[in-house]
Amino acid sequence: MSLIEQLADFTLFERLSEAQRSIVARATHETAFPTDTTIFEEGQDAVGCWLIRSGQVALTMNVAGRGRVIVQTLGPGDVLGWSWLVPSHHWHWTATTTGPVSAFELDTRRLRVLADEDPVLGYPLALGLFEVLLGRLQSTRLRLLDLYGSPRER
Repeated sequence: MSLIEQLADFTLFERLSEAQRSIVARATHETAFPTDTTIFEEGQDAVGCWLIRSGQVALTMNVAGRGRVIVQTLGPGDVLGWSWLVPSHHWHWTATTTGPVSAFELDTRRLRVLADEDPVLGYPLALGLFEVLLGRLQSTRLRLLDLYGSPRER
């Protein structure tokens, strides 16, 4: 199966034509991370986006009075990293592998230039990433409700 066909399996790219996925494929390479690897840390410059093929990545954040808390665990088919598209281009979480991870890594500097130059590519790419962001926001909201409980329960 070609890389272009494999990219089509990720919902992030379902709005892209085959020709657009071909452009993205030229800015993509395979990568792997061993267990307990910190891929990026909260506050660092956001460079990179990974399409997880196998394994899991824990997204964590520091919560006052609780320390580092897992907000979400990502696995096969998930997208890791959307902050590269949104100014100020800093990571909002820390991402750490919980086991070996295989992924496709996107050259986000190159993709940002391509998206800026070609809105026909940039718009559906941005929509796909905003869907990822919305899912992450909903997951975080539910996780924080779980951590802190409903104020009515107290």
